[in-house]
Amino acid sequence: MSEGLITLANLKPFAGSKHREKRVGRGPGSGHGKTSCRGQKGQRARSGGGVPAWFEGGQMPLIRRLPKRGFKNPFRVEYKVVNVGDLARKFSEGATVDVEALKAAGLVKGREVRVKLLGDGEINFAITVKVHAVSKSAREKIEKAGGRVELIEA
Repeated sequence: MSEGLITLANLKPFAGSKHREKRVGRGPGSGHGKTSCRGQKGQRARSGGGVPAWFEGGQMPLIRRLPKRGFKNPFRVEYKVVNVGDLARKFSEGATVDVEALKAAGLVKGREVRVKLLGDGEINFAITVKVHAVSKSAREKIEKAGGRVELIEA
């Protein structure tokens, strides 16, 4: 084997790149004895002492100084959106499209989803769609093509 070849067996860190571990509390001769680099007294000298990373020394914390805006509506209903053009691309004539079929086609993701059909795009064949909500334009396009829209009770 040549001397310049590096293998896992002869890997070493560069000279001077590694420091010896600081061993505190090992007597006065070590230079880190007695108080073990913690100073005399105080919060940080105690075991388990210290302050959380977000603590600001008793000053009013930033999160409480900033103004609060708006509110979170606990009754909000969120829908996954599917367009008529998406149905025309993914399904064929006479298909029955429900939430499971939309998941299988990759148009919606998630476990308990509500689906709303919107009218972007065109469709020119009959299809039966079962969704939770539908826009007026989407319903018109589906029915004009000879299809039906059924609403699911959630």
